[in-house]
Amino acid sequence: MSLRLGADAVVLDIEGTTSATRFVVDVLYPYSRARFAALLTERAGEPEVARAVARVREVTGEPDADAARVEKTLNAWLDEDRKETALKTLQGLVWREGFARGDLVPHFYDDVVPALRDWHAAGVRLYVYSSGSVAAQRAWFSSAPGGDLLPLLSGLYDTENAGPKQQPESYRRIASATGVAPGRLLFLSDRAGELDAARAAGWRTVGVRRPGEPYFARGAGDHAEAGTFDAITVVRSGG
Repeated sequence: MSLRLGADAVVLDIEGTTSATRFVVDVLYPYSRARFAALLTERAGEPEVARAVARVREVTGEPDADAARVEKTLNAWLDEDRKETALKTLQGLVWREGFARGDLVPHFYDDVVPALRDWHAAGVRLYVYSSGSVAAQRAWFSSAPGGDLLPLLSGLYDTENAGPKQQPESYRRIASATGVAPGRLLFLSDRAGELDAARAAGWRTVGVRRPGEPYFARGAGDHAEAGTFDAITVVRSGG
């Protein structure tokens, strides 16, 4: 089934939507787990690391937690797949270095990059909204197989600069920042709760359902559905 939708901008979720969740869980999580200790000890003085560590201590109520205790907390959050901003920030720093060194190559489903290039060429603005940090998003899209995709993107949003992904206010904030009318924003995600929040903010929504993804069996609620990006045609205003 193909969908034809009017929108001036598409906002993309990553995990389960553009890319396989298993890659994140099986490759990226172990990579960051193995490198948290060095990050927390060798780069503790860097402002971004220090802010994230302070946030971990605040969330856990342990203001005197040392690097080893913070590392233990981060690993526990990894096991829970917790969408905690401090965790995502530190993961992003580790992954960015891994992508830069060539240790890591991000995964994209085969239908994604051609669709992004087509939409961009048609004048549709592209944004990313992921629980992964903006730093991780930038590293991810700049290191894509086949070339840097960052020039296709007009902006990157995470839980720090936009807010939690299942709260309508986060989507209102993004709409305001982009300057695109909510009714002309299209959000693509594999999670019904995120789609519900986007629609509550006035956005158009499509649930991306890929076999093998964790949320596939749960469906997309009453949202329109697509199995691949090439099943979605985006039509700009006046198109």
